Amino acid sequence: MKSKVSNKSNAGIITLGEFKKIPGYPEEDDFSKGPIAVIECDQDIPCNPCEEICKYGAIKVGKPITNLPVLDAEKCRGCLKCITICPGLCIFVVYRDYTDKTSLIYIPYEFSPLPEKNTYVDVLNRRGEKICKGSIRKVIKLAGSNKTFVIGMEIPKKFYNTARHFEF
Repeated sequence: MKSKVSNKSNAGIITLGEFKKIPGYPEEDDFSKGPIAVIECDQDIPCNPCEEICKYGAIKVGKPITNLPVLDAEKCRGCLKCITICPGLCIFVVYRDYTDKTSLIYIPYEFSPLPEKNTYVDVLNRRGEKICKGSIRKVIKLAGSNKTFVIGMEIPKKFYNTARHFEF
C-alpha cells in the first residue's frame, strides 16, 4: 500500500495542505454550498465502494480501481452514504455553514459506547490533539450499515477543516 501524498515531515500524519492536493478534497468555494463529502483517501489500493454507493455520481474511481476517488462537488448532496461504506473510514461530510458561528462535521464511528445526542466532547484534529470543544448533535445508523455509525458533531466554524474526531 503506497500513499500518493508525500508526508515524510509529519511522522505519517498527512497535513491539511497535502489533503487539499488530492482529488477527493473539495475546493474552498464548494463548502459554501451546504453539506459536502470530503474524501481524505491517499492510498492507491483496489477500492471503490464509495463510487458504487453514490447514486448522484459525485464520486468516481474508474479504471484502474487503484485510482484515488475524485469528488464532483456539483453532484454531491451530502447524503452521508459514502461515510459508512468506506472501509478506510476516510470520508467525512462537512456542513461548514451549519449556523453563523458553527459547522457540523459528520464522521464515521465504530466504537463503543456510542455518544448520546447533546453530549459535549473534546474535538480532536488528525493528529489526535484536542483543538476545541464540540457537541454531538446527531447519532445516525444508516440502513445497510452493519457497524459504522455516523456522528454529527457541532464545532466552532474555524475548525471545520481540521476537526476529525472526538473524545468524551
